[in-house]
Order: sequence, then C-alpha cells, then structure tokens
Amino acid sequence: MPHPHRSTEDAYNLEDLLYLMRRLRKPETGCPWDLKQNWQSITPSTIEEAYETVAAIESGDRQKICEELGDLLFQVVFYSQLGEEEGVFNFHAVVDGITRKLVQRHPHVFPNAELRAERDPNEDVEEDKVNANWEAIKKQERKQRGEAGLLDDVPQHLPALSRAEKLQKRASRVGLDWTNSLQVLEKLEEEIAEFKAELVKPEQNPQALQHELGDLFFTLVNLARFTRSDSSQALREANNRFSARVQWVEREMHRADKTMEDASAEELDAYWQAAKARGL
Repeated sequence: MPHPHRSTEDAYNLEDLLYLMRRLRKPETGCPWDLKQNWQSITPSTIEEAYETVAAIESGDRQKICEELGDLLFQVVFYSQLGEEEGVFNFHAVVDGITRKLVQRHPHVFPNAELRAERDPNEDVEEDKVNANWEAIKKQERKQRGEAGLLDDVPQHLPALSRAEKLQKRASRVGLDWTNSLQVLEKLEEEIAEFKAELVKPEQNPQALQHELGDLFFTLVNLARFTRSDSSQALREANNRFSARVQWVEREMHRADKTMEDASAEELDAYWQAAKARGL
C-alpha cells in the first residue's frame, strides 16, 4: 500500500531507499553529516527511533507508526551501507540472514526449511511443542556460535528491565525459578525488609542500599513475569499516569491563580487525589 497521498506508480520502493543511502554516503557529493557517521555515532539514534516507534504504537496513531517505522528502517539501511563500504555485508545479506533464520526456526510453517513449502492445514500444531522446538533450535544456534553458557547470548546492553526479564526466562528453562506468583511476592516482601534494614542503619552505606534496591527491582521484574505483565510497559504506563496527573494539577492550580511551588503539602495532595479520582 503506497503513501495515502501518492499513487502506486509514484511511490518510492526499497531499492530507491538503498540508492538514496548510497548517495548520502558518496564521498564527492554526499551529505557532510552522513559522511562523518560511523557504527558508534548512530547507535543513539537507533535506540531513540526504536523508542519513538513504541511510543507511536502506544498512541494508536497509525500514520505516526508508519512514519516511525520508516525512521527505524533507515537505521537498518544505514548500518547495511556501512557494512557494504567495509566489504563485510550489505542490506541483501541482512535480509537473506533473517529470512533463513526464521525459516529454520519455523519448521511447523515451512516444512524441510523451504520458504515456499507449506504444511498440511489439517495438521495439528500444538503451541507447547512449537515453543519447545523453537528453544531447541535457538540452543543449537548458540552452540554453533560457541555460546555454550546458559546466559552467553543475553545482550549486556539491553535496557535493565528487559535484560532482567530475559535472564529470568532463560534461567527458568533449567528450573532456576519460582513455582507461583505468591512465592515471588513473599520474596519481594523479604527484599523490602532487607532494604528497610539497610535504610535505618545509623550510618548508611550507599553501595549496600543500591545493592538491596537492585534486588528489589529484580524481584519486581520476576513478579511482572509471573503475572504475565511486561515490566517495561508497566513502568511506561506508570510514567504516563504520573505525567498526566502532574499536568492536570498544574493546569488546575494555574486556573485558581496558584503555583505548585507555593502550595502546601496538604493542598498538593488534595489536588493529586482529585486527579486520581478523575481516572488519570
């Protein structure tokens, strides 16, 4: 489907985008900013574009999602151009690699690891077996890459909440896990008690407090996992609620010719409770 304001004939395609990227990096006539970029310099943009894509999805604005996906795709194209300039890989190698990997990981969809092959639609495919097969295939892939350890391929630079969840899921495969959410809740209460004990010491140890706080966060991620919640999404939603309440309090106090800075704690709390009562 082309852009809503363009016909199919006028719409640019993927080859046009790859050509554009080559032009931006052309030494003689390219863009000075794009020419000075490297693998490391554009990674902050990649992270930013990924988060902006998530924000667009959560907003429900479909046109914004389309725009942000384009920005995210451009990051892949940029890295692929750098790879091509170094002679190590290009965009087509990226596409080939991900397609082969996904075909290999979905034997229940692509029999004999053939992209065009189709399974019998009457064949019963059980989700539990699919998941078990998926993990077995990934385990074999890790072994082929020389990643023998259980946690070897869990990226170090994932956002902390995401990495905690990934570490916990991986450990659960070998039995390093709780049985139910109530057990995790008991662990959380234990961690809160340990944090409180450290907090009330006459001479606080900042490193010890951070250690106990880290254990609290890690256990909260476990609790989110057991209640089938996404810890990162839960925190994003909490951030949004907090922002909405602060903005509402700010607006209401401005209408009353008051400022948050000059308000008493009791007055601020009254406004805060009013914001919560409004469902914010």
